[in-house]
Amino acid sequence: MNFDQLFESFRNTHVLIIGDVMLDTYWWGNVERISPEAPVPVVEVRHKECRVGGAANVALNTASLGAKTGIISVIGNDNDGETLLNLMNEQSIDTSFVIQSGDRITTNKMRVMARNQQMMRLDSEITTDIDSTLEEVLIKNVEAYINTYRPSVVIFEDYNKGVLTSKLIEKLINLCNQHQIVSAVDPKKKNFLAYKNVTLFKPNLKEVKEGLNMVVEEVDLKKMQHIHHVLHEVLQHQISLITLSEKGVFYQDQQNSSIIPTHVRKIADVSGAGDTVIAVVSLVMAVTRQIQLAAEMANIAGGLVCESVGTVAIEKQKLLVECKRLLNNQVVPS
Repeated sequence: MNFDQLFESFRNTHVLIIGDVMLDTYWWGNVERISPEAPVPVVEVRHKECRVGGAANVALNTASLGAKTGIISVIGNDNDGETLLNLMNEQSIDTSFVIQSGDRITTNKMRVMARNQQMMRLDSEITTDIDSTLEEVLIKNVEAYINTYRPSVVIFEDYNKGVLTSKLIEKLINLCNQHQIVSAVDPKKKNFLAYKNVTLFKPNLKEVKEGLNMVVEEVDLKKMQHIHHVLHEVLQHQISLITLSEKGVFYQDQQNSSIIPTHVRKIADVSGAGDTVIAVVSLVMAVTRQIQLAAEMANIAGGLVCESVGTVAIEKQKLLVECKRLLNNQVVPS
């Protein structure tokens, strides 16, 4: 199975994303003067744009690659929630299991942009954990999705906005393991060590330092192998994939480990790169069960999306071309 066949197989792969979804709002404008009211720039807004963010951006990436993508989350029963649902539906993301609650608001990150840079960000959100009633509804929705679509992989996308509680994490990973479904997590500090028995654990290096309260002065293979060992003692997970910013990505499973260097890119914005990495590595792992190939492809994809300003999804054709160019049309065993 070559790269053309691999990318074609994505169309027959079901992916479920569970976690914190959000709306990314961009106000684009020009700056020509300083406000007479305060020493701040005046942005003359020319254009407004809404994009999906958080777990929804992970879903956008897997859908962009052609996978049959579903998402389960809790949002507010508000205008931002309706906008977010519409945006996801337009991209063929199944939102029928998303829960709307009158007790929550939809997370909205509003960015003011000028001269191709961010001038200010305004966050509207509730970050307390969802209550036990919403937990039970969410568990039932996940069970229903799994029984209906039999996804190949479940991705937990945790942004510390309250959807993924410790109780939910434990129950849903057990559910994945019972059904022999690959599970992957992009963790944040609050629940960092709660994802026991997950298949693939994908933090970035900063999150590792904070989550383990560890000082990492130099990045080399021996140090990263030690970090995997420390994580594995707690999590008993199968695979670590740690993103290392400009140094690339590190992966380790039960037999192999490696640091894959990044490819030279003209970086415009790193927003959303982690979402792309978890989407690509999870999807490729679900299809091939090969972490080295999955890590190589995710590393390429993460670099590609950094060439654009703002949160964007990976383009399937562009990733295919780059994988052929950089990985020498590597043959993937079927």
